Amino acid sequence: MFLWRISLLLLLFSSSIYAQEPTVNDLIGELQSSLDLVWIVIAGVLVFLMQAGFGLLESGMSRSKNAVNVIMKNYLDVCVGSLVFFLIGFGLMFGTNSTGWFGEDNFAFSSTEGSELGFAFFQTMFAATAVTIMSGAMAERTKFGAYLISAVFICAVIYPIYGSWVWGSFYEGSGWLASLGFIDFAGSSVVHSVGGWCALAGILVIGPRLGRFKDNSNISFTIPAHNMMYVALGGLILWFGWFGFNAGSTLAAGSDIGLIVYNTQLAAAAGAAGILLISIFTGTKLLASRTVNGSLAGLVGITAGCASMTPIFAILTGLIASVIYFWGDKLLIKLKIDDVVGAVSVHGFCGVWGTLAAGIFYADDMFNIDIIGIQLVGIAAAFVWVFPTMYLFFKIIDGLMGLRATTEQELQGLDYSEHHEQGYPEFQQNPLFHKDS
Repeated sequence: MFLWRISLLLLLFSSSIYAQEPTVNDLIGELQSSLDLVWIVIAGVLVFLMQAGFGLLESGMSRSKNAVNVIMKNYLDVCVGSLVFFLIGFGLMFGTNSTGWFGEDNFAFSSTEGSELGFAFFQTMFAATAVTIMSGAMAERTKFGAYLISAVFICAVIYPIYGSWVWGSFYEGSGWLASLGFIDFAGSSVVHSVGGWCALAGILVIGPRLGRFKDNSNISFTIPAHNMMYVALGGLILWFGWFGFNAGSTLAAGSDIGLIVYNTQLAAAAGAAGILLISIFTGTKLLASRTVNGSLAGLVGITAGCASMTPIFAILTGLIASVIYFWGDKLLIKLKIDDVVGAVSVHGFCGVWGTLAAGIFYADDMFNIDIIGIQLVGIAAAFVWVFPTMYLFFKIIDGLMGLRATTEQELQGLDYSEHHEQGYPEFQQNPLFHKDS
């Protein structure tokens, strides 16, 4: 009897020790979580690099006397945007969403959990991207301080609230568009249409650059980009970063990344090829700036459906996006709307197309009218929320402090009036000599 009791105690003791040891499945799960975190961080770094791409493309598209101003807007909006998104935006977008409209907690969160912070880092880069889209459209005539205030408002309110409808919450609850089944895998609407509608509101309030259009006529004058090599290099860097933008939205290191990156590549290539075909058929010159924007149009177009389309439809999406960009840009010019870099047509118009295409070409249920209808609801919701709100905001800013630089400052260049520096002092007339400050 005594030996039996001893044997039972030893059995229970050994079982408890064994139960505390990690199983093979536990180790595999922990390894997978670590790989997922590494992938999210790498993807976030790729999206961060897109800021360099935007900076090169936007400054290259502008005149040399505004190059410093453009790059400073890109540099500081990611800095200011990161802080504001941490304090307010992340909570509104990904906090507990019990109503379906916005997050209610996790503002300025103090978590030390690696997976949560990696996710927050990745999403911060998305918020900064949405703001930067506006920068290029409003280039060469916007006051620097007014632009930064606008960037703060977008990162704190505009982008997070629409994002919460589509992607919220990271904790509990769900956005109302997500509950309907709205498809926007990596942000054709959430990032690109939002950025495009912000840009449209801004350029309508601020007006065209001096000399861009002739009064009381349909005549427009091209203001040449100052450095097309910057534009092309910026476009390639954006293309490179887009692999992280789209594939990182899996939030996990899995085999589905293969389809996403391949669709991304094909759509971008098709967008540029589409501009080539359009130039041939319309007899227009094949412009480098238009070709780069064509590839970006394809990238914006595939962003919503990159995980749910077959490659052939990714190519079709990119081709159609190039057509929308080409004619959309011409429409803006005809309406005397001055968009320096083509942000509204590339991000706004093609963001709409990409969101719609994600429903039309949804691989598991193509051409389903119900899915397409939900996509249209999400597209309309983005415009109705973003454009009127930002238009009113820009009007208020314009009334309180002025949104546009003075005529003298615009003629002189914002590098000098806003930053007291020049990007090309050796080649510009009247070099600046001033006390260091």
